[in-house]
Amino acid sequence: MLENYLPILMFIGVGLAFGLVLPLVGWLASTASGVNRPDPEKLSPYECGFEAFEDARMKFDVRYYLVAILFILFDLEIAFLFPWAVVIDEIGWFGYTAMLLFLGILVVGFIYEWKKGALEWE
Repeated sequence: MLENYLPILMFIGVGLAFGLVLPLVGWLASTASGVNRPDPEKLSPYECGFEAFEDARMKFDVRYYLVAILFILFDLEIAFLFPWAVVIDEIGWFGYTAMLLFLGILVVGFIYEWKKGALEWE
């Protein structure tokens, strides 16, 4: 029974090793590599190769982010259709009606967002 968990424990162990060892290697490499020589070019903020021309605290339109979040939301919900389509023969009518209910809720949410104008650009 416990041998089934060995790959999971190995995966966790390798992840912890990478998470602990790689920052340590980076710190050792930065301290052993030489002298710290800051200059104005190294300490300046980099933004597309030219100096920043506006304040970072300016107002910006959040509609782009709203559309991106809606896309991710609906895209992930549609991703649930693939496993369902693979096992449609095994789950029978109960699984079919459950997925129709899920898709109905998805369509209602999409229509709501459409009517609210969240998908419109000005």
